[in-house]
Amino acid sequence: MPEQQTAVDKALVLLKSLAEQDREVGVSELARCARLSKSTAFRLLGILQRNDLVERVGSNYRLGIQLFDMGNRVHGPTPLLLQERLLPHLADLYELTHETVHLAVLHGTEIVYVNKIHGHRAARTPSRIGARLPAYCTAVGKALLAFDHDAAEAAIEAGLSALTEYTLTDADSFRAELRRIRRDGIAYDRQEATLGLTCVAVPIMGPVGRPLAAVSVAGADHRFDPSRYAGALRRVAHEAARTVTAAKARGSIPSGRGGLPVA
Repeated sequence: MPEQQTAVDKALVLLKSLAEQDREVGVSELARCARLSKSTAFRLLGILQRNDLVERVGSNYRLGIQLFDMGNRVHGPTPLLLQERLLPHLADLYELTHETVHLAVLHGTEIVYVNKIHGHRAARTPSRIGARLPAYCTAVGKALLAFDHDAAEAAIEAGLSALTEYTLTDADSFRAELRRIRRDGIAYDRQEATLGLTCVAVPIMGPVGRPLAAVSVAGADHRFDPSRYAGALRRVAHEAARTVTAAKARGSIPSGRGGLPVA
């Protein structure tokens, strides 16, 4: 650990090391991972524990509940409010499909999953609440990029890297795909982000004609027909948009560009 690093730097390294372990860890192992002396690690863990950033379980440590609360607020209050307001609509969609349902928002050129519902037969997906993925290769991301020209062009300029052999990487073909989505109001991901996974998504439009979020249904490619759920998605998205519009009118959801914080 370089001498110029402060106690704050060292505490952050400890937190990152603990997060990487994804389990409860003892102080000796944490100190070794963070390249700190055991006495320094123990002292800093005590400070973090008093602030609810870590929790002690016997002689081991795990991340604290305060970090969970802070992490949920990373992208501002609006995604949390959308998560709460739109949960009944996601539940309706799950009951209709019994497939994995996602709610996502756009953050720069990435999408952030703000909610997810799945059952026992859920397909293997890279998504989890709070996770980020490139928008260009996901159904929810394309549903949002289709209505945000600047973000779409930024994604193209950054490079449409292939996550799978099916990822759309040609800029002209990608722009044509976004035009189709704007025309039809529905987006597809056919194994573009993860092999074996197919998704269908629609935007949830705000009162000024910009999407506030996108909702999708995902399933295993070998048994999932995305076109089967297009109608249900459109109906749920329409009802969700009405719910959000009413909430915005009451001031429950803050206004902004598309109602969402942007990078």
